[in-house]
Amino acid sequence: MLAGNGSLVTEFVLAGLTDRPELQLPLFYLFLMIYIITVLGNFGLVTLIGLNPHLHTPMYYFLFNLSFIDLCCSSVFSPKMLMNFICEKNIISHVGCMTQLFLFLFFVISECYMLTSMAYDRYLAICNPLLYKVIMSPRVCSMLSFASYGIAFAGASAHTGCMLRLTFCNANVINHYLCDILPLLQLSCTSTYVNEVVVLIVVGINITVPSFTILISYVFILANILNIKSTQGRSKAFSTCSSHAMAISLFFGSGAFMYLNRSESLEHGKVSSVFYTNVVPMLNPLIYSFRNKDVKIALRKVVVKVHSRFIS
Repeated sequence: MLAGNGSLVTEFVLAGLTDRPELQLPLFYLFLMIYIITVLGNFGLVTLIGLNPHLHTPMYYFLFNLSFIDLCCSSVFSPKMLMNFICEKNIISHVGCMTQLFLFLFFVISECYMLTSMAYDRYLAICNPLLYKVIMSPRVCSMLSFASYGIAFAGASAHTGCMLRLTFCNANVINHYLCDILPLLQLSCTSTYVNEVVVLIVVGINITVPSFTILISYVFILANILNIKSTQGRSKAFSTCSSHAMAISLFFGSGAFMYLNRSESLEHGKVSSVFYTNVVPMLNPLIYSFRNKDVKIALRKVVVKVHSRFIS
């Protein structure tokens, strides 16, 4: 039966992370725990930043957006991923697959540029503190965040648009736990040359441009920190940037390994993709909250306020 968009396949089957029966239940509980921690952590940060006026600064504005992106991104694929571990066959429609692909790419690319905005914010805070509040005005912060979402929309549209022009014939088993670019290209009956060129260009731009910008920012930050004479000031500056540097390394490292290392098999690619799809969104709120004094103070105030209400 012919499907829409000129495709012979009306639905796909997600193969999941592994086909070994003895691992299905343990992995279900593991990834369910990861998803719960991700949702609670990111939703908690979004709520905490939104409700505390003293956290309404450029740094926390970008952190608010990063947590929102991680919350949405994990919710795009995690429910389907969890179904793989407990269902015999995890079916997703052609339209549902293309929608998941678009949303997943939109939030992943958004995160690339949100992390870049955060690096620029840290660069100004440490290297140009006197003009920091003037330069990082609410208008500039809004422009940077809207630019991140705008570039993400363009990138996701380019990938999804190219995917919709392909024809999928008899093979409909996606060797992945989500609808991602490379596993879908393997199922196409028609030439994927244009798609592969788009992957190299768009993914290359969305990894190299943010990575280069972040690297330049941190070179200036590191040079500035080394010029700080007081040990206390140097320690504070390192502490401010270490959380962000850790999150960046995990996200861009695993993303580049997945999409730009074409010699890697899809089986290994699935494992490496777990880092930027599951682990990074879970770790971000933990990294930024446990290593951040302002967040810990705000959280303590909320806990005290809630506790006092229950007692009264």
